[in-house]
Amino acid sequence: MSDNINNISGLSTADLLNNNTKTTSKNSGVDFAKELKSAINETNALQEDKENAIADLATGQVKDLHQAAMAIGKAETSMKLMLEIRNKALNAYKEISRTQL
Repeated sequence: MSDNINNISGLSTADLLNNNTKTTSKNSGVDFAKELKSAINETNALQEDKENAIADLATGQVKDLHQAAMAIGKAETSMKLMLEIRNKALNAYKEISRTQL
């Protein structure tokens, strides 16, 4: 997921003002739904790794305690990020639905 975030390039105000053409998702080459699904799948994989690490800790089969702690930390951070994205999307939806036409 962090690789996807690093690939996002910023736009300055001048770039936005100079761009008079409308861009669509087909022209930009990035499909939001695909990126979101990829991020969700990656979060799910990290959660599964965390569950395996916790199971290994509980059964005493852990080989490296540091790696288990890292897997748990990554899963926690990823889940927090996905929850924040969900919250922002819901807030945006609510704001749009309150807009009067």
